[in-house]
Amino acid sequence: MRTAITTKGAAAAIGPYSQAVRVGSLLFVSGQIPLDPSTGDLVEGDIGLQTHQVMKNLEAILDAAGYTFSDVVRTSIFLIDLEDFSTVNEVYATYLPSPAPSRSTVQVSGLPKGAHIEIDLVAALPD
Repeated sequence: MRTAITTKGAAAAIGPYSQAVRVGSLLFVSGQIPLDPSTGDLVEGDIGLQTHQVMKNLEAILDAAGYTFSDVVRTSIFLIDLEDFSTVNEVYATYLPSPAPSRSTVQVSGLPKGAHIEIDLVAALPD
């Protein structure tokens, strides 16, 4: 059984998708860009501020589903510029406890609304 997860603590979906979908103990969280949930506008500022906003959005969705960053098993990071990699890593590491989840990071040519970063994730509750 699939259950859609929605929270006002993260920006509303900007297309035909759910913020997250839970299937059994797994939670699949859609890619989050640095949107302010109260305005729906892209957060201005450097990649560090944008990464913090993405992580806050992800945290709000996890919380709404009853998960935490400790339950995250996989993330994917999409960057417009891989030169931002070290700054993103610094911010990212402050949210995710050890052991870190598996991850991929790729450079892309464009992201929705002109964002410079997008992160999606998969979380799993313990058996």
